[in-house]
Amino acid sequence: MAKVTFSSAGEILVAYLSGEIDHHSAQMMRQLIDGELSARMPSRLVMDMGGVTFMDSSGIGLILGRARRMQATEGSLAVQQAPDQIKKMLDLARVDYQ
Repeated sequence: MAKVTFSSAGEILVAYLSGEIDHHSAQMMRQLIDGELSARMPSRLVMDMGGVTFMDSSGIGLILGRARRMQATEGSLAVQQAPDQIKKMLDLARVDYQ
């Protein structure tokens, strides 16, 4: 089951994603993350993918949509802790990660 939890420090919001990210879970995660972005208005969003066990193209859409949202408010997005199989998808989509 997909899950997202949050922590924040100053202007940074970290979203810890875990489980399988598919069409249905990406939609739920998008709503949760966007709610936190609206409430906290961070200057930087970090999406920690360390707990993700599977991701399809819906996960790429989730990341790119949050990147556009952060850019619209002159903020930034970082993706970190992506497992190797997910790094391959991020490379194909030209998404930078740490």
